Amino acid sequence: MNLYYAPGSCSLADHIALIEAGLPYRLIRIDRAKRTEDGRDYLTVNPRGYVPALELDDGTVLTENLAILAYIAHRSSALFAADDMTPWRALEAISFMSTAIHGNLVPFWKDLSVDEKDRGRQMLSKHVATIDDQLAEHPFLLGNRMTIADPYLFWALRSLPVSGIQLQERLQGYFTRMSKQPSVAKALAEEDLA
Repeated sequence: MNLYYAPGSCSLADHIALIEAGLPYRLIRIDRAKRTEDGRDYLTVNPRGYVPALELDDGTVLTENLAILAYIAHRSSALFAADDMTPWRALEAISFMSTAIHGNLVPFWKDLSVDEKDRGRQMLSKHVATIDDQLAEHPFLLGNRMTIADPYLFWALRSLPVSGIQLQERLQGYFTRMSKQPSVAKALAEEDLA
């Protein structure tokens, strides 16, 4: 499989998940001009132009974190617990983070107004507090082991400083624990982010 990525972008979640799942992959870096590291036009892989994209061995391309992370979990039991609701809770968490966290980070990456950034910051504070509450009883977002939701949360928390929001104690502890996971350390090193 080929994972098309940009260092430090949300594709980091998929990169971590592939490592944690023990699935073979090849990284293909995308630059700001939407070119692959070997000079190809990335828009031929993903016409939307966003990362991540996961190209399967048969040439099929999956895009969007939710779909890619679900596919990785489907291919490996390493990131889904066996109980009946965990897979659905993981998808629920990724969907929430994709819209409520990722979506509200966008104003800080673009040249938008102070008012738009303030609205984004207010929403982020509210949503990050909700996630902080979820971590009250477990070391990972959904329990005692990593699921596909955790790599995405790690990326979101890693991206949060751009908004000026400080992590609360539980989230800081979670972020520190995740940073020490071998799969996270390897992904950060492979993307030259360590």
